[in-house]
Amino acid sequence: MTEKPKAIRPGVVEKIIKPLNPKDPEKAQIVIEGADHLYKEIRIENALEDDQGNKVKLKEHASVDIVVEANPEATVPDEAR
Repeated sequence: MTEKPKAIRPGVVEKIIKPLNPKDPEKAQIVIEGADHLYKEIRIENALEDDQGNKVKLKEHASVDIVVEANPEATVPDEAR
C-alpha cells in the first residue's frame, strides 16, 4: 500500500473547554505553530485512544503533532520545487 502524502505541524493544547451541556463532548483548543494568525486555532473533541485501545484525553499545555494526510489522487506535483 502506498503511503499517503502528509504534512506534520507542531501544536500546543491552549485550553480544555468544558461543555455547557454535560451531554456534549469536551473540546481541546489547539494552537498550530506556523499557521496564519486568523487560522492558527482549531478545536477538536478531546477524545483519543492510546496504542492499547484505552480512552485518553489531552492536557492543557501539552505538545501535539497535527497531521494532515491526503490520498495520492487528491494531490498535484509542486512545480516550484
